[in-house]
Amino acid sequence: MICYHERNVNILTRYLTKLASHNIVIVGGGFAGVKAALELAKDHRFSVSLISDHPDFRYYPTLYHTATGGKKAISSIPLKQVFERLPIHIEIDSVDDIDRHQQLVKTAGGKSFHYDGLILALGVKTNYFNIAGLQEHAFGIKTTEDAVALKNHLHKQLVDDNHVDFNYIVIGGGPTGVELAGSMVGYVNKIAEGHNLSNKKVHIDLVEASPRLLPRAPKKTSKKVAKHLHKLGIRLFLKTTVQAQTADQLTINGKALFSHTVIWTAGVANPPFFTKNNFQLSGNGRVRVNQFLQSEPGIYVLGDNADTPYAGLAQTAVLDGKFVAENLKRLAAGEDPKPYIAKRPIYVFPAGPKWAAVIWGQLQFYGRVGSWLRKIADLVGYHDYEPWKYATELLMSESETEESCPICSKD
Repeated sequence: MICYHERNVNILTRYLTKLASHNIVIVGGGFAGVKAALELAKDHRFSVSLISDHPDFRYYPTLYHTATGGKKAISSIPLKQVFERLPIHIEIDSVDDIDRHQQLVKTAGGKSFHYDGLILALGVKTNYFNIAGLQEHAFGIKTTEDAVALKNHLHKQLVDDNHVDFNYIVIGGGPTGVELAGSMVGYVNKIAEGHNLSNKKVHIDLVEASPRLLPRAPKKTSKKVAKHLHKLGIRLFLKTTVQAQTADQLTINGKALFSHTVIWTAGVANPPFFTKNNFQLSGNGRVRVNQFLQSEPGIYVLGDNADTPYAGLAQTAVLDGKFVAENLKRLAAGEDPKPYIAKRPIYVFPAGPKWAAVIWGQLQFYGRVGSWLRKIADLVGYHDYEPWKYATELLMSESETEESCPICSKD
């Protein structure tokens, strides 16, 4: 629920109606920040600077595919390409501090950027919940680099050990965990065959602390997805607590599972930037915002960082970026801003090749039809950031493979 600071709301309203924010600084190169930058950079009234700690826009919905044989390009698009021919300054750096009085953001590299309007969309960091050994030994797929590292490990493990792992364990029964587990079954079997190990049985385990998969989805969807994963041969460990990890085993509910391949997809948290800079946080750790997605006058917090309904989803981040950009345009024209209205997203959960669950309002689709709808969703998602031509090329690239393993990359 969006929180309103009652003692500040009148000040915020007066500020908004007077403000014409022309010098906009955006921190974060994810869905929300890049979308806001695209919308504002096309308007000559604004001077836009985007500060990102990495040079690429990461298309998170396809990271699981990159990790299981897909091309890096489908989940990592250079920011320079996204903003091609647009008058925007891109700064590859991280932001440490805000000087609210001087209206400055200060980077780790020692630079300062003055803002009339500041948009913060920093994304999230991995939260390991202080589980012993997890950060040191578990893989992840939160970034393109993580996905490539996992893919390389899968191949290297086959070469080094000359057998498949005892168990390939995915922790987290949310969308990312379901996508990855469903994709890993066929992929591990494929690369094992490429390494002449096809006679070895592959065990994929999916561990979830909740009583069911996809806790935010309808129960019917959870059951359908669980049934499909079971058909793929994936073992589900529900209501299961992860207690510790070492280099060769994972402890769950007091039981040891031997594995050199544990992938953590379960926990995220807001970066410490917001605590360090004295933002007001809600109980879930997200930043409290008003009906204009402002945490305070002139500072907007979007996407995963904001305490709004459906935060944490790519569709919500895109909506947030468009919303704030539109309000800044209205303010520059001397018009009143519009209040934020959260929109329930279309949920899409791939769970293996040519199978996905789709929740679209009251409608539900499963199987091949769901997989087709996922393709359409990806095309629309790419087009939010690229022209139709490039978006179509990216979609077509999803069927292509990319391997660094010298054995598997042979023609």
